[in-house]
Amino acid sequence: MLSIPDLIKKKRDGNALSDEDIQFFLQAVVKKTIQEAQTGAMLMAIFMKGMVATETMALTKAMKLSGEVLSWPEEWAELVVDKHSTGGVGDKVSLVLAPALAACGLKVPMISGRGLSHTGGTLDKLESIPGFNVGQPLPKLRSILAEVGCVIVGQTVSLVPADRILYALRDATSTVESLPLITGSIISKKAAESLNSLVLDVKFGGSAICKDLASAKALGESLVTAGNNLGMNTRAVFTHMSNPIGRCIGNSVEVIESLETLKGKGPSDLMELVSTLGGVLLVMTGKVSSLSEGVRLITESDGGADFWPKFPGP
Repeated sequence: MLSIPDLIKKKRDGNALSDEDIQFFLQAVVKKTIQEAQTGAMLMAIFMKGMVATETMALTKAMKLSGEVLSWPEEWAELVVDKHSTGGVGDKVSLVLAPALAACGLKVPMISGRGLSHTGGTLDKLESIPGFNVGQPLPKLRSILAEVGCVIVGQTVSLVPADRILYALRDATSTVESLPLITGSIISKKAAESLNSLVLDVKFGGSAICKDLASAKALGESLVTAGNNLGMNTRAVFTHMSNPIGRCIGNSVEVIESLETLKGKGPSDLMELVSTLGGVLLVMTGKVSSLSEGVRLITESDGGADFWPKFPGP
């Protein structure tokens, strides 16, 4: 019989975990039949010894299937998209990009996280708005998406519960930077959203998890491979994170800066990043035939004026 101590020892000693091993471990995490210390020990073993590609893929798939997988109306085929950033300082791109994409006719069910290590979290920024509720049940999420075109929420109890538990412990155990754990966390959530297309903003530089382009490319390759293998059209864009994005750092002031950017008054670096990532997604969905056309469409979109007053509150 499988046992958690044996699995921890197996990975600690540098051996590859089987699909069955990984499923057993994640089921124990979700069902809470494992001690928190044991979960932390496994995370550290993965951090220290790494995972081969087949292990990372098995981890990502098992995390996705640890809870409910979303489904969408047939008329939304090819329109359901999302973006994910590997984090940085002052990164409020999601707050601007989601409504801009919705204004271009796409559907954006963005399931975001909180801050990890030194990076700010999108949910933390949104909760600086008094009364804002990032915990929407799935039926409400679907209705908001149908009405508004985009929604930014946190994980529900039933959506990728394995990641929700591991996500918090990675910060507490200093295992945030693990490539397989990053891949599993990001791609499992996006795959559970049942996306058609996903663009990844993989950052490198002094304020990023990846300090140089080489390590960013390794992470980007892992993410893109996992995303495509799980049926999502996935691409990566590599961007600098040697300086903060925009002029504001801090939850509430980043929200204010995002609102100004939606009005066309944002800092040039933030507006360029939003228009580039949005342009890539518009090309991926076939909405436009070239990146320059996609950038123009995102830049000219006026999603902010209609989006923010309708954004779900308490």
